[in-house]
Amino acid sequence: MMLRLALPLCLALGLPAQALELDAMSDAERAAFQAEVRAYILENPEVIRDAIVVLQEREGQAEALRDVALAQANADTLFRDGHSFVGGNPEGDITVVEFMDYQCGFCKRALPEVQALLNTDSNIRYIIKEFPILGETSVLASRYAIAVKQVGGDDVYKDIHNTLMEFQGDITPTALSRLSEAYALDHDAITVAMDSDEVTEIITQNRALANQLQITGTPTFVIEDQMLRGYVPSDQMLQIVAELRDQG
Repeated sequence: MMLRLALPLCLALGLPAQALELDAMSDAERAAFQAEVRAYILENPEVIRDAIVVLQEREGQAEALRDVALAQANADTLFRDGHSFVGGNPEGDITVVEFMDYQCGFCKRALPEVQALLNTDSNIRYIIKEFPILGETSVLASRYAIAVKQVGGDDVYKDIHNTLMEFQGDITPTALSRLSEAYALDHDAITVAMDSDEVTEIITQNRALANQLQITGTPTFVIEDQMLRGYVPSDQMLQIVAELRDQG
């Protein structure tokens, strides 16, 4: 940590970057330098806090730039994979992608925020990536949702997706059968689709994409080339959308 803080400390001390070349110093010069740094820190302990802030800001900027590069490199799969649900305005000028899990509490909390975003801005293209990472129940729910899309189409998938996100009980085969009945769906056909290689491949592709993007948790949002890891309120997403439009 001290080495990582050395450059900010040198800046605070008004020392040139060359001052970090300790190996080039004599023993006496090195000891004098270390004593000067120690004395300054003891007299001004807030410099440690300020140096940490500088370091965190730089690391945050580097992470944001990395995320932009990852999103741009995987744009085709992110925005045009041919199997993910596309809602909102399919012709919208800004695309929002959500990686989600039906067992994720923060995904459930984010659902009304996403709905508020789409209701407020009618020019957003919204893509859902089924990304079950919280156990076999999550996988079961995602297999069911994907199968519903294949059997019933996008409109009923949207309804089932929202219902599963709001579901408070245990997601079991029996619960899913009752859900199909409630929406007058062909549950036998859905069950066959759930066990298909095609559904397995969709989940596999989504996981591979998440791995490429270094996504390990849900929800994760990608707004064009901006990556937001975790729950995000609609007003923050709207602000990012506005900034992206201004840049465009």
